Amino acid sequence: MKKKVLATIVSAAMVATLLAGCGAAAEQPAAQEAAPAKEEAAAPAADAAPAADAATAEVGDLDFKIVVKSFQSSYWQAAVQGVNQAAEELGVKVECNGPNAESDIADQVNMLTNYINGNPSGIGLAACDQSACLDALQMAKDAGIPVVCFDSGCPDAPEGSVLSTIATDNYGAGATAAENLYKALKDTIASASAPVRIGEVNQESTSESITLRGLGFIDKFSELASADGKKVAVVGNEFYVNGAKDKGDEATADVIIEVAVPAQTTVELCATEASAIMNKSDVLGIFGSNQVAAEGILSANENLNKLGTEAGKTILAAGFDAGSVIKGAIKDGKMFGAVTQSPLAMGKTTVETLVKIAYGSSVSDIATDGYWYDNSNMDAPDIAPNLYD
Repeated sequence: MKKKVLATIVSAAMVATLLAGCGAAAEQPAAQEAAPAKEEAAAPAADAAPAADAATAEVGDLDFKIVVKSFQSSYWQAAVQGVNQAAEELGVKVECNGPNAESDIADQVNMLTNYINGNPSGIGLAACDQSACLDALQMAKDAGIPVVCFDSGCPDAPEGSVLSTIATDNYGAGATAAENLYKALKDTIASASAPVRIGEVNQESTSESITLRGLGFIDKFSELASADGKKVAVVGNEFYVNGAKDKGDEATADVIIEVAVPAQTTVELCATEASAIMNKSDVLGIFGSNQVAAEGILSANENLNKLGTEAGKTILAAGFDAGSVIKGAIKDGKMFGAVTQSPLAMGKTTVETLVKIAYGSSVSDIATDGYWYDNSNMDAPDIAPNLYD
């Protein structure tokens, strides 16, 4: 039965290849409200070189290794769940591993290298640092081991080493958070008689997914405020200030976007950075660009009690991803809303794509959906399945 399921998937992939060629997914506009945020994934697509002879490979012979960013968050546990579901459905072997924290970059590289030395049928990689894995990716290419990146791409990977990137349009998803937060704060900003501040907490400035979300939020919020006649300045972390489309001038700004990055990727340190921003009297809103950062903002609020859903009277917080803490805060009115991805779908799609590569099909980049959710729509049928605990 599993061989029949696999054959169906591979056949469908080959038909899709004939119809669409080998190009990457078509670019689409960033989402608004509850519509999906889509765009072509960052890493370049490439034709796959099969890891096993397509004519003789057996399903049970395929053995894939999956390296996630961390086993400490429920987001990555949801991705692992998707990996295991696909493995069971297709009858292939998988092994998942990852460092204790997303800041443990060297540990992840060592895990990846060890997997390459074991010569698996293919590897799925969610890179903590998009540059730190480049030598290992060259090793995988030299060994003929196909690699599929998910959640975060490696845009500078050696040519042909990454055959597909499966990821949310992170820049567009960050923009979606900005659109929804700005809409709620627009009138307050318009009527302000003094400069106002918007905070942003990013757990780091190395992985592609986090940096794109952070920059997507900054650029879109700046664009919307500027369109309404406001001058915007970006201050704080040097990476994000320099990466913004227009960092502006703080001395003349009507809206200041202050960006903070902790020394390590922990909820506690994100809370420290969030507290420093939220203690300022001119703050109207704050964005946390992933689950750890969003939970850090909520942790900071336990002492400050400044978050809520009344624009101008409370600080409106926008988060990213899901988990019981964020979901509970949105239901309780402590967090204004968040953007969710589909980690389970990413995990499943990673394994399915590796199987297609092993059987000789050409693959390309795959953009997965991201949705804005708040207390008004989090139980909707197109959103609720993505809100993992």
